[in-house]
Amino acid sequence: MPFLATTADPAEHGPGGVVLGALDDEPTPDGATTLYLVRHGRTEYNTAGLLQGWSDSPLTPAGLAGVRATARVLAGRSFAAAYASPSGRTVATARELLTAHPGVDLACDDGLRELHFGDLEARPEAELLALGDPAAIFGGVLTGTWGGFPGAEPTRDYLDRVADAFGRIEQAHPGGGDVLVVSHGVTLLAYLSMAGTVPMEALPNASVSTVRIGPDGDRTVRTFGFDPTAQGAPGLPVPDSGEPVRSPDRPDAG
Repeated sequence: MPFLATTADPAEHGPGGVVLGALDDEPTPDGATTLYLVRHGRTEYNTAGLLQGWSDSPLTPAGLAGVRATARVLAGRSFAAAYASPSGRTVATARELLTAHPGVDLACDDGLRELHFGDLEARPEAELLALGDPAAIFGGVLTGTWGGFPGAEPTRDYLDRVADAFGRIEQAHPGGGDVLVVSHGVTLLAYLSMAGTVPMEALPNASVSTVRIGPDGDRTVRTFGFDPTAQGAPGLPVPDSGEPVRSPDRPDAG
């Protein structure tokens, strides 16, 4: 998500006590699952300020370096499974993260794709800014009140597919320890806002957020936007972007 403000300083606490900019190191309790949500590394389109939904572009050298830094942070985790959006940038990121986890296979799920920007795909971010206040637009996306971009999938359909994808992952790993999910800025923020109240801030490239799913299916956002290399999120900050957001939708519990 290129338009929302960058993540907060380390150790700052957001809505509901969520830690911003630091990784929750508490081991996953027995009977629970922790999803490690990683945004793909920085790409050529990110650097050029182009909208990148279903469009794709390669990781930049700096983007790859950021992913490798994240891989080192996650090297000590014991992932039971790994999932990714099928986009080239997410698959490349996931494969790099899994170099320290050679026994873990990668599964791709179309439901983890980014929001489709329709006629704005691969266009300059300025063209989206011309549509209105990006905080209002993306707030509407996350709460399902924004209809969608011209030529794109309706927002409600987008939220449904994100909820379905994460619901399938949760159901496949009840009490399954740690699970890696590599996806995109808006898609990860959509799921995080389904799991709890979170800041309306961009997730930096190669950042890690975590969601704990308890034995009863309850979800708790434990970490938001931990940025190992302090690369931040590219794009323009927007007014009032610190306003918390919570989607009314929650994936069905597994």
